[in-house]
Amino acid sequence: MGCCFRSVTKFTTWTCVLVFLLSCFSFSSSEAYDALDPNGNITIKWDVITWTPDGYVAVVTMFNFQQYRHIQAPGWTLGWTWAKKEVIWSMMGAQTTEQGDCSKYKGNIPHCCKKDPTVVDLLPGTPYNQQIANCCKGGVINSWVQDPNNFASSFQVSVGAAGTTNKTVRVPKNFTLQAPGPGYTCGPAKIVKPTRFVSQDGRRVTQAMMTWNVTCTYSQFLAQKTPTCCVSLSSFYNDTIVPCPTCTCGCQNNATQPGSCVDPKSPYLASVVSGSSKNNYAPLVQCTSHMCPVRVHWHVKLNYKEYWRVKVTITNFNYRMNYTQWNLVVQHPNFDNLTQVFSFMYKPLNPYQAINDTAMLWGVKFYNDFLSSAGPLGNVQSELLFRKDTSTFTFDKGWAFPRRIYFNGDNCVMPPPDAYPYLPNTSSRPDVSMLTLMLTLLSSLVFIYANA
Repeated sequence: MGCCFRSVTKFTTWTCVLVFLLSCFSFSSSEAYDALDPNGNITIKWDVITWTPDGYVAVVTMFNFQQYRHIQAPGWTLGWTWAKKEVIWSMMGAQTTEQGDCSKYKGNIPHCCKKDPTVVDLLPGTPYNQQIANCCKGGVINSWVQDPNNFASSFQVSVGAAGTTNKTVRVPKNFTLQAPGPGYTCGPAKIVKPTRFVSQDGRRVTQAMMTWNVTCTYSQFLAQKTPTCCVSLSSFYNDTIVPCPTCTCGCQNNATQPGSCVDPKSPYLASVVSGSSKNNYAPLVQCTSHMCPVRVHWHVKLNYKEYWRVKVTITNFNYRMNYTQWNLVVQHPNFDNLTQVFSFMYKPLNPYQAINDTAMLWGVKFYNDFLSSAGPLGNVQSELLFRKDTSTFTFDKGWAFPRRIYFNGDNCVMPPPDAYPYLPNTSSRPDVSMLTLMLTLLSSLVFIYANA
């Protein structure tokens, strides 16, 4: 960056400043920080609950402290690297994907001998004697705001050759969390104050021998190369429908990326969708100008004297994905005067306590909490009724449209502000009241009568 400090031409100076600013943005884009959920993370708690002759037994629990981002099917995958020559003798509530080389063991064979095991959750319906509390959900962990009773996932692991005291045991390293793809970055394990456990009857408290915490944070930039959703806009006062920007989530290019999208009118649609691999989580979307798996449409529907109404529609264009317990986060200044939400659940989010401009919306259980894959049923919708604040309310300059929208925790691409539906001015579309029409009609009648 030394060029920025040389006494050269004004053009060179401004070029260097521009390069510096772009480099700052490039570095900040990889940071796992969410302005609407600044403290959100997944915390992995590793509790050593008892010592064994050659190691210990631990309960590992993942707590989802993110307000709206959850882990959906096919679920989480957790990995780490052992610090010494540890093996996993047995597990409950989860299993490793590979056993590894256990050939040196002649008697009891460990569950896993790999230096870097990979663990997955067991499926619902697992026999009761293989379960522990908060296990066996297929790796699905809900967000704590949307489902506070199901925001954790646990398993038990018996570790051998690990040391048998808090002075000889070593913390695992290099934790990784897939959910189910990339996006999470986990820090190092840290020794914290041992966890205290209260019995079901509340009459006894026990304590872990040791407790380690690992904090994992999410970055959308690490999760995928392109956005996953976009926003389109419309209003009652303008015939223009502002679509998602072209190529928002990629461009249709069957020459270089065959199979990236499917024409919904194609006679081969059913065979393409049914023939796609179940283990392939790359989106197979309906061919559109924006190529996004999900589109959120915000329509300013009606204007009343003291209220105004918005219709929100979420459409799934992805043939490979059903969204169970989806959620939407919307930022708009009028949420401090939200009056009623139809057919969606609602909770205000206040990342900055003094400002109430962010809402979390999700479907009603067993009614519309399931967003089906692309097709006639691949959409859900609701309406929001807002009370007007005369000091701030306006339809001018795009005020009625959201500032930001997240779908399932991912930031959706908004249209450029200069493309928003504009409020017609008096010269192009005059507002004619009923009184004006009556006066005009009356003056015409008087004119006709006077000249009769």
